Amino acid sequence: MSHDPLLQPYQLKHLTLRNRIIVTAHEPAYPEGGMPKERYRAYTVERAKGGVAMTMTAGSAAVSKDSPPVFNNLLAYKDEIVPWIREMTDAVHAEGAAIMIQLTHLGRRTRWDKGEWLPVVAPSHHREASHRAFPKKIEDWDIERIIEDFADAAERMKAGGMDGVELEAYGHLIDQFASPLTNELDGPYGGSLDNRMRFCFDVLKAIRTRVGDDFILGVRYTADECLPGGTGKEDGFEISKRLKESGLVDYLNVIRGHIDTDAGLTDVIPIQGMANSPHLDFAGEIRSATNFPTFHAAKIPDVATARHAIASGKVDMVGMTRAHMTDPHIVRKIIEKREDDIRPCVGANYCLDRIYQRGAAYCIHNAATGRELTMPHTIAKADRRKKVVIVGAGPAGLEAARVAGERGHDVVVFEAANDPGGQIRLTAQSERRREMISIIDWRMSQCEKLGVSFHFNTWAEAETVQSENPDVVVIATGGYPHTEVLSKGNELVVSAWDIISGDVKPGANVLIFDDAGDHAGLQAAEFLAKAGAKVEIMTPDRSFAPEVMAMNLVPYMRALQKLDVTFTVTYRLKAAEQSGNEIIAHVGSDYGGISKQRMVDQIVVNHGTIPLDELYFDLKPVSNNLGEISHDQLIAGEPQTVVRNPAGKFQLFRIGDAVAARNTHAAIYDALRLLKDI
Repeated sequence: MSHDPLLQPYQLKHLTLRNRIIVTAHEPAYPEGGMPKERYRAYTVERAKGGVAMTMTAGSAAVSKDSPPVFNNLLAYKDEIVPWIREMTDAVHAEGAAIMIQLTHLGRRTRWDKGEWLPVVAPSHHREASHRAFPKKIEDWDIERIIEDFADAAERMKAGGMDGVELEAYGHLIDQFASPLTNELDGPYGGSLDNRMRFCFDVLKAIRTRVGDDFILGVRYTADECLPGGTGKEDGFEISKRLKESGLVDYLNVIRGHIDTDAGLTDVIPIQGMANSPHLDFAGEIRSATNFPTFHAAKIPDVATARHAIASGKVDMVGMTRAHMTDPHIVRKIIEKREDDIRPCVGANYCLDRIYQRGAAYCIHNAATGRELTMPHTIAKADRRKKVVIVGAGPAGLEAARVAGERGHDVVVFEAANDPGGQIRLTAQSERRREMISIIDWRMSQCEKLGVSFHFNTWAEAETVQSENPDVVVIATGGYPHTEVLSKGNELVVSAWDIISGDVKPGANVLIFDDAGDHAGLQAAEFLAKAGAKVEIMTPDRSFAPEVMAMNLVPYMRALQKLDVTFTVTYRLKAAEQSGNEIIAHVGSDYGGISKQRMVDQIVVNHGTIPLDELYFDLKPVSNNLGEISHDQLIAGEPQTVVRNPAGKFQLFRIGDAVAARNTHAAIYDALRLLKDI
C-alpha cells in the first residue's frame, strides 16, 4: 500500500473516497438546454477515469427559475434533468469515483435578461458590480418558495444517483443573506447573525428532510469576505462552528474573499503570477477550530502543494480543479510514479475567463478538455510509422511533434531560433506570465522521451524539408508583427514585440495603438511604464484588451493604474509624421467627425501578426494535397485524405499563426486535431 498522503482513502460519513484529491464544483458551460448531455458527461467521466476520488459537477446548478443561467448553468429545477444526471452518475461510479453536484440560487449574481427574464432577487437592492442587475428586495413568499426549490432540486439529484449535494453559498443568495453588506432585511432573516444565517439553515433543514441522513450534504461558503463591513474572520469562524454544530452538514468547503467584482473574484481564484494556495493556511485554521471535515481549493496547481495540504493536516480533501482541466489523469500518473508526465496548469485562466465571457471552458494548452467526444487525452499508436517533418518549435509545432511522437512516427523538427517557444518565450519574459513557459517545457520533455529530433538555429528551406523524404510536412512557422496599419508613417512605429523583447529602447512619451486587444499590448504598456515612460493605450474598440478577458485583466490594471497609464477607447490612430525629435500622431474615430493630434516620441503598434508562410507556398506545388485540408474531415475528427497532386510525395499542412493570427489554444488545437490521425 502506498504511503503517499494523497493516495490514502478518506471516510466521509458512509462514503469511502479512494484518495484525497477532488475536483471541486465548477460550471464548464457545456450544458445543452440546461441538461448535462453527452459532452458534459464525457468531460466529467474523463476525470473519474483519471483516478480522482470525487468530482463535483455544476458550479452552481440553478434551483429556481429566478436564478437565470448566466454561466450556462445546469437547470436543477427541471424534472427532465434526472435521467441525464443518472447517466452521468452511473458512468462516474463505474470508474470508481464518487460524484456530487453543487446547487445554488444565484441571487443578485446574475442578470434579469437571461433565462425566463424574471426579476433578480436578493436581500437588498444593492446590485453586484460584475453582473450589474439591480435586484428586487426579496419578499417572504420568495423566501418560502426558494427554500422549497432547494429541497426539490436536492431530491432530484438524489434520484439521479448523486452521492450528495453541496450548497454554493459564497457570493450567491445564501451568502447574500449572511453578509451584513448585502442583507438589509428586517427580522426574522435580517439584522443579527442568527437572523442572517436563518435562510441557510432553513434550506439545509428542508433538504435534509427530503434526502435523509444517507446522503452527503456540504456547504461551500465564505469564512472571511475580506471587505470592510462584511463577514469578517471572527464571524466566519462562528459560522463555521454553527454549521458543524447544526448536524445538518457533513463537511465544510472553505472560501476566503468576495466575488462581486473581477478583482475580488481573481483574489479568490488566483491566476498566473499570483501566489499559489493563498488561502490554504486559512482553511487549515477553520479545520483546526472546528475539528470537522474540511475541503478547500484555490490555485493548488501542483502535486507537491496538494501533498503538503494533506500531510500537514490543513484539509481533509484537496481540490485541484483547474489542474484537472489541464490534465484529467493526475492521480493515475501519481500512482504510476509518472508525476513528471503531468501536464502542468500554468494559471492562464483561459478556462474561467471564457466562462465569464459567456463561452465554454477550454484549457489554454489541453485542447482535448471539453472536447472529449472528438479529441483524445491519450494518443493512440498509428498502424504505420511515417516520417513527419515539422518546421517551427512554438506551441503549435511542439504539440504537432508531441502528438506525432505519441503516434509512433519518426519526427524531425526544424527551428530557426536558438530555443523553442516562439511567442510564448516572448510573453514569458514578463515576470507575471513566466508560468507560460511550462507549456513549452512540458512538450519538450515529452518530445525528448518520444525520441523527437530537433534542429535549432536552422532556417529550413524547401530543399531542407525534402531531403528528409517526409510523408507529412507541418508548417508551424508562426508569424511576425503586423505594423503596416497607418495611411502614412508606418516606418516611424515599432511593435509591441520590439518593446517586450528589449530590441527597442523605451521612449519617454509613448502612444500604444492596440487594436489586437491581446496580452502583448498590455505587456508592452507595463514594460514601458515601469521604465518611466508616460504611456497612453489607445484602441478603436469600445473596451481595451478584450482578448485578455476579465480575470487576466485584473493584475494588469493593478499595475498600470498605479503607473498612471492612460486608457483611451473608441479612437483610431490614422497616421504618423516626424516633427523634429517627436512624432505627430494623427487620431480619428470610426464614428466619424473627429481629427486630433498627439505629440509623442514613440508609437507602438499591436495589430496581430502576418503569417510566415513563404516555406509553405514553396512546398505547396510538390505536396500531394497541395496544402488543402478537408474541413469536414477535420471537424469530424477523421484522417485527411485529400489528394490533388498524385505525383506529390508528402501531405502538407500549416497550423497556428502560420495560417492567421489567433492564440495559443487555437495553435495547439490545430496541431492536435490534425496530427492525432496521421
